Amino acid sequence: MSYEVVLQNKFYLRELVESISLKDSLDQISYQGTIGLKLPASFPGIEPGQEIRISGVPYDSAGSGIAAGGKMVPLLHPGVVWDCSSTLKQTKHMTVTVYDRTIYLAKSEDEYLFPAGGTAAQRLRKYAADWGIPLDTVPDTKTKLKKAVYRPQTLYNMMMSDLKETVKAGGDMYVPRMTPAGLTLFKIGSNNVVWKLEQLEEATQNRTLEGTVTRVKVIGAEDRGDNAPSKVLAVASGETAQYGVLQRIVQDENVKTAGAAKKYAESMLTGQGQSYTVTCLDLNTIRAGDKVNFNGLNLIVTSVSHELGDPGHMTLELATLDDVKRRYYLDH
Repeated sequence: MSYEVVLQNKFYLRELVESISLKDSLDQISYQGTIGLKLPASFPGIEPGQEIRISGVPYDSAGSGIAAGGKMVPLLHPGVVWDCSSTLKQTKHMTVTVYDRTIYLAKSEDEYLFPAGGTAAQRLRKYAADWGIPLDTVPDTKTKLKKAVYRPQTLYNMMMSDLKETVKAGGDMYVPRMTPAGLTLFKIGSNNVVWKLEQLEEATQNRTLEGTVTRVKVIGAEDRGDNAPSKVLAVASGETAQYGVLQRIVQDENVKTAGAAKKYAESMLTGQGQSYTVTCLDLNTIRAGDKVNFNGLNLIVTSVSHELGDPGHMTLELATLDDVKRRYYLDH
């Protein structure tokens, strides 16, 4: 088997593993693994909170599906055991759910007050320092943010608010990602190796006008009383001739100038929505946020489910870069 599970950095469980799956999505911070084990009576046991990692042999960048040199790399590390469920019949079977350590940012709440002028990257360093999470190299997100007053909520929600404000102000899209070296921000679609999806088992394309926006009106956030209409900062129109007028009115306290409002309005325009679901042979290093090539199109992975094996299989949800921006960064 081209995969290894290591518990507490000393118990190598490869011979006990019956199945491993990994799940990642743009709307969840933590990479999730589910491990099926067949345990002998002599095994000392697995408990929530223990350290665990999942490693595997990656496939070569030529996309041939041939293991590259046979050397294992961490796929989910550092990880923590979160749930254990066991069944005892003639032998003991256990299902273990693990997450990378960003789960603590998703499950922990706090309050923060940030002055204006900082960036999402600087705030990420503050969250990580306060919660004892090591950092990998964090890119400069550049966009300076407005003052933020975060009342009790999860740290993940705060991080995403910072990243969404970055995009609304014209910055790049980032997603938090845990690496073996620590927490970082991954720029959507910036992966060095862009896999071409072939050897398909099934592919589905969905096209819809649900969510289509052909006109956007941005209004001011100030209260003008009951008898005065809202101040219109900008209006942008798109494919109204083809799809009709499907108007959205948006209001964001961080968008205050006509120029910023115009840019925001134009970024919200979208034609028909397109998404793809692809099932194919597994490429075990693909994560949500990666760019892949499917049917000649460069698309972004919005979610991926790996069923690890030799060979393994994976199911991906794919969308265009513009749809990712609208669905995950602007439409909230």
